[in-house]
Amino acid sequence: MTDTPETPAAAKSPADIPPDRLAINPRSPHYGGDLLTRGIGINFRGTQKHNIEEYSISEGWVKVQAGKTMDRKGNPLLIKLNGEVEAWFEDLGDDAPKHSRAG
Repeated sequence: MTDTPETPAAAKSPADIPPDRLAINPRSPHYGGDLLTRGIGINFRGTQKHNIEEYSISEGWVKVQAGKTMDRKGNPLLIKLNGEVEAWFEDLGDDAPKHSRAG
């Protein structure tokens, strides 16, 4: 028979690629909601990171907490770092399609 369900092209559906910009703060307009339950893997400057609060692949930046420092409203103070960002859904395993900026 044919092996159509397990072709690599079928694995790269748009639902399997993370959005260009995503945040974990519910007050952000880029909050991921249900997407975050799938688990997002982030490579920043070639290193896998687990402390990312927000990212933008097309603009090439991530935001991370600045230690235990808080702003005047009690929210963690974030630092914006520039560099190459790559994202994928962790629930898809090791062969998950990755979203990165081409060029």
